[in-house]
Amino acid sequence: MTEDPSAKPGLSYRDAGVDIDAGDQLVENIKPFAKRTLREGVLAGIGGFGALFEIPKRFQQPVLVSGTDGVGTKLKLAFELGRHDTVGIDLVAMSVNDVLVQGAEPLFFLDYFACGHLDVPTATQVIKGIALGCEEAGCALIGGETAEMPGMYPQGEYDLAGFAVGVVEKDRIIDGARIVAGDVVLGLASSGPHSNGYSLIRRILQRSRAELTAYFHGRTLGDALLAPTRIYVKPLLALLREVDVKGLAHITGGGLLENVPRVLPQSTVAELDRNSWPQPPLFEWLQQTGGVADQEMFRVFNCGIGMVVIVAEADGDRVLQSLMARGETVYRIGRIAKRTGTEAQTRIS
Repeated sequence: MTEDPSAKPGLSYRDAGVDIDAGDQLVENIKPFAKRTLREGVLAGIGGFGALFEIPKRFQQPVLVSGTDGVGTKLKLAFELGRHDTVGIDLVAMSVNDVLVQGAEPLFFLDYFACGHLDVPTATQVIKGIALGCEEAGCALIGGETAEMPGMYPQGEYDLAGFAVGVVEKDRIIDGARIVAGDVVLGLASSGPHSNGYSLIRRILQRSRAELTAYFHGRTLGDALLAPTRIYVKPLLALLREVDVKGLAHITGGGLLENVPRVLPQSTVAELDRNSWPQPPLFEWLQQTGGVADQEMFRVFNCGIGMVVIVAEADGDRVLQSLMARGETVYRIGRIAKRTGTEAQTRIS
């Protein structure tokens, strides 16, 4: 006998694993955090179909600069430790630091939070971190998307992505074209691995069976590994108003070896002195515990340098002092030399 479908109770979206009420509650929870990030140019933000932003009138020839990124497998450590308050800062930092290197002031940020089941307290913590990162970068959190997709993610896990849009005057774009032999290379200290190399980090943890709760130089190993990515926006934007900066490089995936060349003319090479800045204890531990070769360390991790600034030799000391006065830890890590052939454009010795 064929069963009468009408005899079964009707299904709802919640029965399918999507809770619309939870999504509405999350929007209400994050509105106060987003409100704190408002800045000039915001016309309409959280809650609409699209966010509206007007480029500030102080720009004469505005050029928009966009960047997008995620947090990667660093999220796996956040899940393991049940810590969700800093990965949002990581998310913002990865994009705003990228647009910054072209001289752009970040204007606004949008996020994408995807999960199998929406846990409102967890999502609130994540997006609160995103808002804190936006505050630190001086950009507005004007929108985003929360996607609840049953069966797509393991229980208790989620994924994050986001993008930032910045603006720079056309004649102030930093592209590295004016870098020449003799220029000085300065390095701004990182807060840790930032959001790169965590697949290798997790493999090292697995092999060594190290406990994330173990004491490590004044904090736990987990705290050291989850330290949020440093946001360099405000001190560097202030510097750009004072000094002719020729090049900036955000040290992300690819480390020092592959990111510095992205801003160098083909005729130049960056010669870096590995003894000019201290190797942070966390990177020493990762290298020793994992038996990671020097070359691999410099290609995977930032090794303590999160941002590179290239200026004329005559401006080197002034820039160093200016950034240190704004709270950055800065080292003179090398110089630009003439490239003699087809050798790699970053040499670390």
